[in-house]
Amino acid sequence: MATLSTAEAEKTGKRAAIDAVSAYAALPGLADEMVDPAGVVRPVWRHLLSTLGRMDGSELANRFARADRYLRDAGVFYRAYGSKETSERNWPLSHIPVLIDDREWQSLSRGIIQRVELLERICADLYGPNELVAKGLLPPALVAGNPEFLRPMVGIRPADGHFLHFCSFEIGRGPDGNWWVLADRTEAPSGAGFALENRVATTRAFSDLYAESHVHRLAGFFGAFRDALQSRKRSPEDRIAILTPGLNNETYFEHAYIARYLGFMLLEGEDLTVVNGRVMVRTVAGLKPIGILWRRLDSSFADPLELNQRSHIGTPGMVDALRSASVSIVNALGSGILETRAFLAFMPKICRHLMGEDQILPSIATWWCGQKPERDQVAAAIGKMVIGPAYSTRPFFDDNGQSVLGSSRAGAKGKAADWLEADGAKLVGQELVTLSTTPAWVNGRLTPRPMSLRVYVARTREGWQVMPGGFARISSGEDAAAITMQAGGSAADVWIVSDKPVERTTLLPAEETFIRTMPGSLPSRAADNLFWLGRYIERAEGALRILRAWHGRFAESADSSLPLLKDITDYLAALDIDTKQAVPDSLVANVDSALFSAGNIRDRFSADGWLALNDLAKTVRKFQSTVEAGDDATHAMTILLRKLAGFAGLVHENMYRFTGWRFLSIGRYLERGLHMTRLLGHMSGAEAPDGALDMLLEIGDSVMTHRRRYNVNTAPLTVTDLLALDPLNPRSVLYQLNEIRTEVEQLPNAFVNGQMSAFCREAVRLQSGLAVMTPDGMTSAVYQRLELELERFSDILAQTYLN
Repeated sequence: MATLSTAEAEKTGKRAAIDAVSAYAALPGLADEMVDPAGVVRPVWRHLLSTLGRMDGSELANRFARADRYLRDAGVFYRAYGSKETSERNWPLSHIPVLIDDREWQSLSRGIIQRVELLERICADLYGPNELVAKGLLPPALVAGNPEFLRPMVGIRPADGHFLHFCSFEIGRGPDGNWWVLADRTEAPSGAGFALENRVATTRAFSDLYAESHVHRLAGFFGAFRDALQSRKRSPEDRIAILTPGLNNETYFEHAYIARYLGFMLLEGEDLTVVNGRVMVRTVAGLKPIGILWRRLDSSFADPLELNQRSHIGTPGMVDALRSASVSIVNALGSGILETRAFLAFMPKICRHLMGEDQILPSIATWWCGQKPERDQVAAAIGKMVIGPAYSTRPFFDDNGQSVLGSSRAGAKGKAADWLEADGAKLVGQELVTLSTTPAWVNGRLTPRPMSLRVYVARTREGWQVMPGGFARISSGEDAAAITMQAGGSAADVWIVSDKPVERTTLLPAEETFIRTMPGSLPSRAADNLFWLGRYIERAEGALRILRAWHGRFAESADSSLPLLKDITDYLAALDIDTKQAVPDSLVANVDSALFSAGNIRDRFSADGWLALNDLAKTVRKFQSTVEAGDDATHAMTILLRKLAGFAGLVHENMYRFTGWRFLSIGRYLERGLHMTRLLGHMSGAEAPDGALDMLLEIGDSVMTHRRRYNVNTAPLTVTDLLALDPLNPRSVLYQLNEIRTEVEQLPNAFVNGQMSAFCREAVRLQSGLAVMTPDGMTSAVYQRLELELERFSDILAQTYLN
C-alpha cells in the first residue's frame, strides 16, 4: 500500500493526504513516479496529495470539469483514424499532473542536450562525408535501404549550418528507476502545442495549487525559440511560416495553435512557389519571400519534383531552393532517418566516436538482426523481446500491430531462428520494457497507469534549451500498448517543481517602448477561405429567412399549394432548397462548408468565433432530425438566425480591420447583394402572386422601416426603393455595393501609380451604375443583368487575388 506514514503525516501537518492515496497501490515490481521503491511518497508529490486529501469527490469533479470545459471551449482536438473514417475527438486530458523534481530534471536535461547534439552530428555525417558508414559504425544497409534517407539531399548544407532545430524524445522510466530513451523525434515533432494547452487546462483545475508551487513556466522556452528563428532571418522582408500538411492532419489543431501563439504564418504547400531559387508565398499583395519554414509535414512530401512524386501537399522546387541556401527549414529535409529504430543499437559506439563520451541518457536495449551475433542473441532470449521492423520510426507501443512479442515465437525457437535468419536485415529486437507508473484519476480514485514522457528541446541563440515540462502519455489500462491516443491513451501535464521561486516569463516584450507593425501578408488561400466563409454564412442566412417566412405562412394555412407558397417553393427548388424538408440538406451543407472554410484558417480565427460556428453547425444537424414543417420550423429558423447573428456579431466586433476582414466582408456583402437581387427580380414584378411584397419585406427584415418611411401600403416602387436603392438600409442591394466599393479600395494594389486596378474599376462601375437608378427603372431584365454582373465580379476577384 503506497501511503505516507502516520508519523510523517502528523509531522508535516498533512494527515489528510493519507486518505488521498490510501487506495493507491503500486503494481508489484514497478517503478512509480509518486512513490519510491520503499513505498514512500516522493517529496515533490506531497503538497499535491495534501491538497487532494482536503477535497471531496464533488469538488474534484468540478475542478476536472473546469479543465475539460476549457479544452472544449478552446476547440482542442486530435484526429482519430478508424478503419472507415477519421473523426475529430476531444483532447483526452488526464487531470492529475506528473510531478518531477527540478534537480532530477536538470540531470535529464543534460542527457537530452547531449543526445540532440549527437543526432545533429549523425545527420551532418549521413548527408555529408558519410564517415560513420565508412568506418563501420553504421551498417550501409540501414542507410542505403532506408526510406527516410533522401539521396537528393546529400551534399546540401543547411543555410544556417544546422540540420536540427526542434526535436522531441519519448522517454520512460524502467523498473530500476532509471530513465531510457524509447524513441527520437527529429522529422516533424508534434505535441508542443498540446503541452501548452495541457498546462492551461490543468491550471484551471488546480489554480490554487499551481500558484503555491514553484512550477517552471513554458513560455520562456517558446519565446527563446521564436527569438532564435527571428534572428536567423537574412532579410527584414523574409517571413517565418509553419508548413502544415493541412486540415486533415492528425495534429492540425496544434499547427494552427503554435502559429497563432508565436505569430507565424500557417501555410500549406500550395501556398508556396519557388521562383529563381527562392521560396515565395502567394499573397493577395503578390509573391513575398519566405526565409524560414518550420515544417510539420514529412520530408519526402515536401517536393514532388525531386522527392515523392505522388505528393500533393508539397512545393515543386523546394529542394532546389535549399541548394541555393535561400531558405532554412526546421528540421532539415531527410532528418527523419534519425528516428530509425535500428539506429538505437549503434548509438553507444557512435556517441563515444563522435563525442568522446558515453551516453548520459541511454536508449532502450536494441539489437539489429542483420548481423549474426546480434541475431543469435535475440533468438536466444526471444521470449523477452519485442520484434519489429528495423526501419520503423515508432517505439514498440506505437506500431499499430507491426511489432510482435517474441514470446509468441518462444515455443518454437527453431522456427524463430529461421525467421530471424531469413528476414534479419529487416528486423530489430528490443528489450520488452516495463514502464513506470504515474497516478491517474480513474473511477473516483488514484490509480497507477504506465506512462511515457515526451520532452522537447530547441536550438536558441544561447544553445540547446529543454522545455521545462512537456507532456506525459498515460495508458488507458495496465498495458503500455494502450498508451497512444489512437489506442485510448490520455495526456497529462508535466510540472517541473523547484524548491525555490521560479521566473514568471511571458511572450510579451519587456521593453516599455514599442513599434506598431502592420499584420503580415495574407496568403491567397487564406483570403479565399475568408471570402467563401463570408459567402457561405450569408447564403445560409438568406435561406433561413426565406424558409422562416415560408413556414410561417404554411403554419397558418397548412396548404403548400397556395399560389404564394407554391411560387416560393419553385423559387427555392431552383436554388436546390427543398421545402419538403423542414431543415433542407442544402442549408446543412452551407453551414458545414462555412465550418470547413473556417477550419482551414484556424490560426486566424478566434476561439469564440470557432465555438459559435460549431454551435450553429451542431444545432442545424439537431434540428434536421427533430423539427417538423410549420410553426415548429418557424421557431427553429428564428433560433438559427439568432445563432448566426451571434457569430456575425463576434466577427464584426472582434476581428481586426485588415486585409482578411475585407475579404470576409466582401464575401458577405456580395452574397447578400445576390440574394436580394434574385428575390427582387422574382417577387417584385407584376406577375408575382398576392402577398409577395409583404413576404419580401419580411425576408429583408425591413417591415418596420417600410411602415415608417412610406405612408402607403406596400407597392412595387416603395419595396424596390427600400430593398434595392436605399443606401441606408443594410439589407438593400445598393448598400452592399457601397460597402464592397469601400472595402475594395482598401485592398492591396487597388490603385497602381494613382490609377484604379481593373478589379477596383469593376467595383466602382457596379456601385455607380446602381446608384443612379430610380425605382421605376428596376425591371426584371435589370435584376437579371445585375445578378450576372455580381457573379462576374466574384470571378474577377478570384482571378485578381485568389489564384
